[in-house]
Amino acid sequence: MASLSGILQRPVVAASAVAIASVSADFHDKLRPSSSSETCNSLEQSNPSLSESLQETSSSWVSRISVSKLTDLSFVTRIRMPVPNVSIPFPYTGPNCCSMVSSPVLLNLYQSAELAKTAKPVSSSYTIPPLTSDVLYRWHLPEPDTIDVSGVSDCSSAKSRTVVVLLGWLGAKQKHLKRYAEWYTSRGFHAITFTFPMNEILSYQVGGKVEQDIELLVNHLAEWLEEEHGKNLVFHTFSNTGWLTYGVILEKFQKKDITLTGRIKGCIVDSAPVAAPDPQVWASGFSAAFLKKHSVATKGFTSLSETDAETTVGTRNAVEAKPAITELALLLVLEKFFGVVLNYPSVNRRLSDVLSVLTLQQPSCPQLYIYSSADKVIPSGSVESFIEKQRRSGREVRACNFISTPHVDHFRNEPKLYSSQLTNFLEDCVLTCCKHSS
Repeated sequence: MASLSGILQRPVVAASAVAIASVSADFHDKLRPSSSSETCNSLEQSNPSLSESLQETSSSWVSRISVSKLTDLSFVTRIRMPVPNVSIPFPYTGPNCCSMVSSPVLLNLYQSAELAKTAKPVSSSYTIPPLTSDVLYRWHLPEPDTIDVSGVSDCSSAKSRTVVVLLGWLGAKQKHLKRYAEWYTSRGFHAITFTFPMNEILSYQVGGKVEQDIELLVNHLAEWLEEEHGKNLVFHTFSNTGWLTYGVILEKFQKKDITLTGRIKGCIVDSAPVAAPDPQVWASGFSAAFLKKHSVATKGFTSLSETDAETTVGTRNAVEAKPAITELALLLVLEKFFGVVLNYPSVNRRLSDVLSVLTLQQPSCPQLYIYSSADKVIPSGSVESFIEKQRRSGREVRACNFISTPHVDHFRNEPKLYSSQLTNFLEDCVLTCCKHSS
C-alpha cells in the first residue's frame, strides 16, 4: 500500500498528464452515443433488452487507459501545484480494526480535485472549504393543511401513521434532500432525511462511527413504531450509499426485532443498485462527490442539433457527455485504489453481509426502482439485472427508466413523471384504503 498511497498523494494534474500520454487518439471515438427504448416498466412487465444496446458503451472505459506510466512519475516533481496543507484528525486504526480507506490520502485527492476545477491558475493562498459536520438526520412533520383533525379520513390517518425515511447519496447534505421531504410532507406524510457527513465516509471503519449513527436512527424508528399500533415505514434510498444504508438498517431491524421489517410497507430505490463491490462504481461515486457539478455524472443525454440529428439513424437523437481528462485521471486513480480496498477481508466481508440481506432477505413489501440509461455512476444494466432477480424471487417490483436523466437527478429533470411514479406506488402499498373508498 505504500506505493499506492504515494501515487494517490500526488496532485491530480500529474495523473492527468499520465492519462493524456496514455489515451489513444481515437479514445473518444470509442464512446458512441447509445440508444434507448421505452421509458417505464409496469408491475408485471420487464424490459431485459433495454440495456443490451448500452452494454458495450457501459463497459469500463477507464480500464482501457494504459497505466504503465504510473510507475514513472519523476517528472511530477517539476510541476508546481499548490496543495493546501490541511491537518484533520481521524480515529486511530488499531491492528484489529481495518479502515475502509486511508482518510488523509482521499482527503489529499479531494483537495487536488478541488484545485483541478478552476480554469485559471490558483494562488498559494487558496484554501479548501472546511469539512463542516452536517445534521445527522432531521424529522419533517406533515404540513398542517394536510392533516384531518376530525379523524374521519382514512387516507389522512394512513399518511399520518407513515414515516418516509429518505437515505441520502454519497456527499448529500440535508439541503439536498429537502425538496424530497417537502414532496412527502405536502401530501400528509412524516419524513426523515438521513445523511452522512463526508468526513465520516472518508474515515469509515467497520463497526465504527457510521454504523453507530445508523444504530441511532434504527433505535429512533423502533421507538416510534412501538408508540402506537398501525404505524408504518416507507424507505426512499438514493444511489448505492443510500441503498447500502438501507441494508444495514434491515440487518439491525432483524437482530433487534424481526417484526419491525413487517412494518415496512414499501421501498423506493433511486439510482441504484449495483449489488457487488465494483471498484468502477465506487470510483465513479467518489469522483462525483468530489467534483460535484463539475463531474460528468451530473450530465445526462443531451439532444443533438438538427444537422447532427439528420445523420443519426435509429437512435434517440441524443449524445452522451464525456468526462474531462482531469476527471478521467481521477477515475483511474480511484478505480485502482478501490480495487485494493474492496478486497480487504474485513471490508469485503462486511459488504457481502449487507448485500446478502438486500438480495435475499428483503421485506415482502413492494419495491420501486427509478433509474436511467444515462446514469454514469450506476449502470442501468446492473439495476435491471437486480430487478429481474427480485422478481424471480417472488417480490412485487415496479421500475421506471428515465432514459436521459443524470445520476440522482431524475426528480429535478422530470418532476411530473417522478411525482406520478411516487403517487401511484404509495397508493398501492400504503393508501390502499383510499383507493377502495373512492
